[in-house]
Formats: sequence, structure tokens, C-alpha cells
Amino acid sequence: MLNPEHLEHPFPTERLRSNGVLTPGVRNELAQIPDLRNALSVLSLWAFALLAFVIPARSGVWLLWPLAFILMTPVFARFAIMMHESAHRLLFSNRVANDFVGKWLIAYPVFVPMHLYRHSHLSHHREEFGPEEPDIAFYSGYPGQPSDLRRRLTRDALGISGYKNLKPLLRGAFTGPRKQLAWSIIGVQLVIWGAAWAVSGVWYAYPILWLAPWMTGWRVSNRLRAIGEHGGLGASTDRRLTTHNVKQSWSARLWLTPYNTGFHLAHHVDMAMPWRSLPKFNADLEAAGYINPGMTYPSYRALWRALCSRDAPIPARK
Repeated sequence: MLNPEHLEHPFPTERLRSNGVLTPGVRNELAQIPDLRNALSVLSLWAFALLAFVIPARSGVWLLWPLAFILMTPVFARFAIMMHESAHRLLFSNRVANDFVGKWLIAYPVFVPMHLYRHSHLSHHREEFGPEEPDIAFYSGYPGQPSDLRRRLTRDALGISGYKNLKPLLRGAFTGPRKQLAWSIIGVQLVIWGAAWAVSGVWYAYPILWLAPWMTGWRVSNRLRAIGEHGGLGASTDRRLTTHNVKQSWSARLWLTPYNTGFHLAHHVDMAMPWRSLPKFNADLEAAGYINPGMTYPSYRALWRALCSRDAPIPARK
């Protein structure tokens, strides 16, 4: 398995600088933000979410309700990654538009205060596993027994983790210095509730198909993706020792890693690279030998299995 001493350092090349970042001419081409295409992605995401309310309620087929509930998990994954793109100011080239859409149409609908998320997330990029790492609870504790992961995922699936995340918002609406922020998020939720009621014709579409999936299925998905990004690794100046690289499949892109977020090592090498350009950038890193087959997991299932069995070999990346 991969050993840190065996990592290649074939830089610089004609396209990559010594730190793995693309040379200015190549990078400028890939770093362009396609505003119109991204706007269509935001609109299509909301259109799908609204259809998830409409079809089960209007069809009268009760089996469509659990199906819609399940499909809302990848919908929330898309909201999360779109929010992540906005946090990096890569969703729209106009900063005002980027921040407005990112806050009011993407982050607040999924109960996230955008400016706080941006601050904590950039701390993550400054130093993975550093003293300000906001998501260390997701990454630590691996490798471990399969029962450890089952316990965490059960807590997520039952809504316990979701309530833990929701409680500060509810408390903040009545106490503390961020009442206005809390009520802004609650206000957006009331608008979504009203829209869901209007298009579906039933008041309970919102709690069943928005709030409940956010508190349960999305929590499971979010943990599994986070483990696939940094689980079991540690601090290093080499991004290859802090971030996993996993081969992307259509099922992973559908359920877990939409909008190319599965090319996470490439994202950490250059966090200013828009999501549509990450596959090309990843291909450059592979062609140069920065990413090699020995450090790439064939699937997320293989990675989770390696991290959740003490008897399985773990790539030596710490």
C-alpha cells in the first residue's frame, strides 16, 4: 500500500508548478466560472426539489412518498455542494450574485448560516487537521471497528445528529447575539413550507419531504462523504497525505458526490478551481504522476471497508 516515502515528486512540468497547481496560462483557462450554466444548475436543483413535493402528493400513489423521501438525500447533497461552491466564491463571477444566491437560495434553505460556514470551511483549507479544523469529529476515530461506524450512522439515521445541528438554530432564535440570523433562516424555511404546501396541496409535504430527510438521510450521506474525503488521515504539508483520492462512479456521483466534489484531492490542491473543471484538473494531476494508482481507492465502499476493519491494511498516509 501507499507509503509517504513512495510519493512521486515529478514537478514542475509544462502544465503544473512545483506545488501541483496549474501554470498560469492553463489555470486561467480552467478557472473560468460559467455563470449561465451555474444559474441553470441552481434552477434545476430547485425544480427537482419542488417536483419531489408535487408528484407524491398530486399523484395519490402513497408508495411515491417513501421514494421521494429517499431521493431527497441526494438533493440535499447537491444543496451542500452548491453551497460549498458559493463559499469559495466560485458559483458566480459576480460576488454580490454569488453571495446572495449562496446565502438565500442555497445555504439558508438547508439551515446553514453562510458566513459562518465560509469562515470555518476556509479554516479547513488553511490547514487540514490543524487546530481550527471544524470537521475533526467526522475524520477522527479511524481506522476502527465496523460497529463504530454503524453506531454513528444509526445516530444519523434516527435524526439524533440532525437535532443536534438544529438545536442551536432554535435556541439562537430566542437567545444570544444572532437572533436576526436565526430568524432569517427560519423565515426561509417558512417560505419553503408555504411553497411546498402550495404546489403539493398538503401541509405535511414540508415536514415529510424536507425537514425529515435533512435530519436523517442527509446526515448519513454527509458522514459517509466526509469519511471518504479525509477519514483516518492526519496533518501534512502534502495534500496527498491529508485527502483521499477515490475513483468516481456514476452511482457515487448520483448519491454521494455530485457536482464533481468526488475529485476532492484536486480541490484541495487548488481550492479556487470551479467544480466543472475539477475532472480536467484531476486528469492533469494523474498524467503528471502527482496522483498515482497506488493511492487511489477503487470505490468508496473499498475505502470505508479499509477504514472500518482493524484487520484490513490502511494506506500509510499519516
